[in-house]
Amino acid sequence: MRETFPLIYLSLLLVLLGLAAWAIVRQVLRTRSTETRLTKLQSKLTKEKGTAQEYYELGSIYLQKKVFAQAITLYQKALKAEEELPEQEGALIYNALGYAYFGQEQYDLAIRQYKEALKLNPQYVVALNNLGHAYERKQLSSQALEAYEQALQIEPQNITAKQRAESLRKRLVPSA
Repeated sequence: MRETFPLIYLSLLLVLLGLAAWAIVRQVLRTRSTETRLTKLQSKLTKEKGTAQEYYELGSIYLQKKVFAQAITLYQKALKAEEELPEQEGALIYNALGYAYFGQEQYDLAIRQYKEALKLNPQYVVALNNLGHAYERKQLSSQALEAYEQALQIEPQNITAKQRAESLRKRLVPSA
């Protein structure tokens, strides 16, 4: 009994250390991959004009890094790229642009971009959730609730929309 406890303790410690090492290595590899892609895209786009996809991808990397101003510039370039964008891709770019404005607390601009995304794809639930969130930040609860309810009509199991709509209903309609 006295000898098994230290053995169990050491085994458990080794397993935990192994898991921690695995998580760290995985994160380092993911970061390295992102940084490599960032460097390649930056290099290419400074030398020549890129595609909408390349601008979008680089903008998304900057968005992950919370460099919102740079992301906004790149998303705008993606929208102005010479090629015709399919509606789905245009909606993605407008939504990402709205998210970047939201990150800068420019809620009116964010709302405008989310609405542009929804013009291109009215079934885009992520844009509806983002629109609802932006309305909430502007203290426009009834518009926020409307956006979340639209999202729930499209995707009834959407957890974000369910939770936010329920919370807003409680605030807007106090119980008697």
